[in-house]
Amino acid sequence: MTPSGPAHRKILMKPPVMGWLQAGEVRSMDKPLSILSQSLGKRVMVELKGGREYRGILDGYDPHMNLVLKSAEELVNKQLKQTLELAIVRGDNVIYISPP
Repeated sequence: MTPSGPAHRKILMKPPVMGWLQAGEVRSMDKPLSILSQSLGKRVMVELKGGREYRGILDGYDPHMNLVLKSAEELVNKQLKQTLELAIVRGDNVIYISPP
């Protein structure tokens, strides 16, 4: 007879996949808002849907990744379209944010 009960049940788990955490692991890439916090006051490049891109100094953000950029350049298809003193970028349109 096989033992039964909670102490003898096997727990089946999916194998670890790159980006998944094992119990107790913490990585900075799992907290994108903390990375944004470290980028405050620094130049960033933001690529948006539709081939639009902004480069400027990250002045603020919120939990939805809406961004405020100072001294921003707006590029469309890699061509400078305009320079803005202040740009507010909606987080839903962001593909990625990185240093220039």
